[in-house]
Amino acid sequence: ILYLYLSVSGTAVSSVLIRKPEKAELPIFYVSKALQSAELRYPPLEQLALALVVSTRRLRPYFQAHGIKVLTNQPLRQVLQKPEISGRLIKWAIELGEFDIQFVPRPAEKGQAVADFISELTPSTAQPTPEAVTGIALPDAMDTERFDTTTPIWDLHVDGSANQQGCGAGLVLTTPDGLKIEDALRFDFRTSNNEAEYEALLAGLRLAKSMNAKQVRIHSDSQLVVNQ
Repeated sequence: ILYLYLSVSGTAVSSVLIRKPEKAELPIFYVSKALQSAELRYPPLEQLALALVVSTRRLRPYFQAHGIKVLTNQPLRQVLQKPEISGRLIKWAIELGEFDIQFVPRPAEKGQAVADFISELTPSTAQPTPEAVTGIALPDAMDTERFDTTTPIWDLHVDGSANQQGCGAGLVLTTPDGLKIEDALRFDFRTSNNEAEYEALLAGLRLAKSMNAKQVRIHSDSQLVVNQ
């Protein structure tokens, strides 16, 4: 059994898929999607249902291989079981029906805080600087003495791209235990490769900060990002 936290903000939906070995919460993947045009006008419960649908599409192999418990205090199950009020909900209910999904009350645990944090930064209005997370270093130009060897090191890999079809970026945050948290970002504004990569860097640092990372080692092909 895996567990899914959902979150909705005014501009985005997000989720965190976690496993719970021995009462701990370990994130596997997180998913975020900026709400577009009509989606911004969906009722809050439909936006929450959208967060679940987006999660099943992006994390399909996990939903196919595992039972999933969706942790929520909202009446999401009832809405999806009686979707007559919305054609969208009918379609989504059919789509979700192929998976083993259970809805259970949400406890106040770390996973929900991460889901809420991701939802807030997608897209982000705040632009904290890299100094928001202490112990940042870049492998191509770092002195190993900058790291406190008694404090666990997190690794952040960022990559950005821009072309005529649009702009996007990817990030992979690796915990000291080797757990990888991945995300793909899509931007609604024109940007260069370096700018896309820098946005991914900021998003990754926010995520690292939210998970209480104290030392982050950054990996990037962009010299502009590396030399910030």
